Amino acid sequence: MLLLFFRSEILNMIQKSLLKYIKALFFLTLFLLTIACQNTSKKTISILPEGEKISIRHAKGFSITNYGDYKIMEVYNPWPESEKAYRYALVQKGKTLPKEVLVDVTISVPVERIVVTSTTHIPSLEMLEEENKIIAFPNLDYISSEKTRTLIRNGNIREIGNNQSVNTEIVINIDPDLFVGFGIDGNNKSFNSLEKAGISLVYNGDWTETSPLGKAEWIKFFGAFFNKEALAENEFSKIETEYLHIKELAQNQSNSPTVLSGAMWKDIWYLPQGNSWAAQFIKDANGSYLWADSKGIGSLSLNIETVLEKAQNASIWIGPGQFDSLQRMQEAHYAYSQFEAFKTGEIYSFSQKKGATGGVIYYELAPNRPDIVLKDMVKILHPELLPEHELFFFTKIN
Repeated sequence: MLLLFFRSEILNMIQKSLLKYIKALFFLTLFLLTIACQNTSKKTISILPEGEKISIRHAKGFSITNYGDYKIMEVYNPWPESEKAYRYALVQKGKTLPKEVLVDVTISVPVERIVVTSTTHIPSLEMLEEENKIIAFPNLDYISSEKTRTLIRNGNIREIGNNQSVNTEIVINIDPDLFVGFGIDGNNKSFNSLEKAGISLVYNGDWTETSPLGKAEWIKFFGAFFNKEALAENEFSKIETEYLHIKELAQNQSNSPTVLSGAMWKDIWYLPQGNSWAAQFIKDANGSYLWADSKGIGSLSLNIETVLEKAQNASIWIGPGQFDSLQRMQEAHYAYSQFEAFKTGEIYSFSQKKGATGGVIYYELAPNRPDIVLKDMVKILHPELLPEHELFFFTKIN
């Protein structure tokens, strides 16, 4: 009897241990399946052999792969230091996305009704001849293009507030096929509300690109939503060819004029960092930007003494804030008149040329037309190279 009792206890202990083991194995399997599901999207897309990569030569922030019935677009850097990449499916009308392909948003293409939120989006749509598909925009006065302003005057494009505080009620009401936003840090409450309401929202990160041609190549981002990849490639190729031609022309010059940039705001001088978009233009135009060795893509914040010590004898001054005359500069701060570029009148501003409602044309069009910006820069730094070119974005301050 005692032997039978011990045998029974031993069997109970074994059964309990087996149950614990089975439970642990179950939860481990469930955990691994969860991880696998989270990674399904990336793995599924990466193994599709028939995908055709759209050529992206300069932009770092997005890619497009064509699978026939649908396209997969990935946006890697929607805002600086973003920890999340977004994956969008652009599905041809009448077709379906395979169930195993997981994405953040699915959009039926070609889109017919679009909301955009940055003036830099406008030129791309105009080059693609799709500006008539825009149905809303935040702060319409910022738009300078006469072609799109005509649509605004005709009541075709609605006002929806501003980018950081979009009127979500209007957007939900008009129910666009696509809402193209840009994020500063990923914490836009209006965008979150639109996503919860089922609005197809995608992020455009053109503004995070640091190379001039990289920014311009985002026309291909828009081209994909209208099935106009060929036109987008054609338009970009013309810009790319012209830009590289002008750059080569400038690089063959032996002299490299020294360049100062920026101006003061509340006693702090802001100027582009060495890896920035603005600094790249100066470099490509064969100018010697005095802060070219600084690291970063944003702005440096310096005191007037530091700037005066380093740049007092700079030959050219490009982008002196909002100033439109030498007199106003001198009235704002006596130190401005101490710079050699001020004394010789070699100061050039892009903020003077504005649209009918006050929008600065440079902010809207320059990212899309870096070839024109570079021509302006070369005209300023090496005027003998482009004798026929007249400044388009820039104005010499008198």
